[in-house]
Amino acid sequence: MAKSSGHFFDVDPRTVMPAAIYVFSLCTFAFGLSEFVVAGLLSAIATDLRAQIAAVGSAIAAYAFGAAIGAPFLTALVSHWRDKHTLMLAVAVLALGSVLMSLSPNLPMLLAMRFVVGLGHGVFMAVASDAATRLVDHKRAGRALSVVWIGLTLALAFGVPMGTFLGSLWSWRIIFLAIGALGLLSMLGLLFFMPPGKAEGHGTRHGSAWHGLRTITHPQLLITACISALVSVATFSFFTFVSPYLLDVTGVGVWWLSLGMLVFGVCAIAGNLLGGYLVDVMEPIRSTVAALAGLTLNLLALYGFGSSPLLMMVLVGSLGVVFFCLVTMLTLRLLKLAQALAPDSTAVAAGLNIASFNLGTALGGGLGSLTISYAAVSYVPLVGASAGALAMATFWLQTKRVRRTEAGGTALR
Repeated sequence: MAKSSGHFFDVDPRTVMPAAIYVFSLCTFAFGLSEFVVAGLLSAIATDLRAQIAAVGSAIAAYAFGAAIGAPFLTALVSHWRDKHTLMLAVAVLALGSVLMSLSPNLPMLLAMRFVVGLGHGVFMAVASDAATRLVDHKRAGRALSVVWIGLTLALAFGVPMGTFLGSLWSWRIIFLAIGALGLLSMLGLLFFMPPGKAEGHGTRHGSAWHGLRTITHPQLLITACISALVSVATFSFFTFVSPYLLDVTGVGVWWLSLGMLVFGVCAIAGNLLGGYLVDVMEPIRSTVAALAGLTLNLLALYGFGSSPLLMMVLVGSLGVVFFCLVTMLTLRLLKLAQALAPDSTAVAAGLNIASFNLGTALGGGLGSLTISYAAVSYVPLVGASAGALAMATFWLQTKRVRRTEAGGTALR
């Protein structure tokens, strides 16, 4: 039943998913579109700014680097702020930065704005992920988290193709103006639907900036972040080079490649929702081990059945499912570890996880590039499978130690 305190956002978290969580999803859609749409607009941007495509491609890396820094470090520095203020500032950075990107007269300004918006992205994802799990009953934390993250998968599956098409039809600058408008709409949503207090839901954070920075170095949190990074390495050592793999190894045409990208995006949405559901209804360790095993076997199958177009479409789709399952599972796992080990810095812990996924994505691309340079593109899935197996082994070893820590009720001092 809804509470009758006179505030329309004041609902019982045990029965209703708060509207603020859906606003978070709108925000993550805007951030996700800002991050990924550049990939489809590289040629248009390069032509307009009279720059090399390779140089414009660094706009993606600049954004990811900003997110990797912003998620743990800036989140630690503002950990004593109210969630609502932090989230609104992060979205304001997106809105203003997107407008400035659309007005960029040259590549250096575009790269600078990409980096700054990436900082805001990292902070927003960290604080929103933490806040969502505290705005609902703990039994629905996984599903709340999946709602937040689904904005990113929707941006990948539908926003990027639409943005790419409209950008080529009109101008890439129009796309970033539209993202700025979407950011403004998101700010209004946060203003009206995000509870103003700091102690929302069933958790409270009171940590200082210094304590937040110390949280980043906690061994158990770092190990979990490393597992997340290995999952990203495993996935993106292959997916970064899915185009040459499908074209050269599988021997399909551009139509099949486009279908594969669409399948991956749609299945990413399904994986995100499935991960949130499984982590709520199943034993978390068992479900995570199963997902890690699925990731490793999926990559081995991509190597073994690389010559079959139909099987490759299925396997590319299942890769999207297991990866985004693990994104939700590992984010929630790190948050729960932080609640036990560093209960006043849970948003910082979420930021550490987000940073690890971003760094793992970059490392995966680099590892795949080295594999192609010194071996062949056909071996890229085997490299990913090796990283997946290492992630599974690390997770299994960690669970033994974590059980002992949880039994002792030890918190970070």
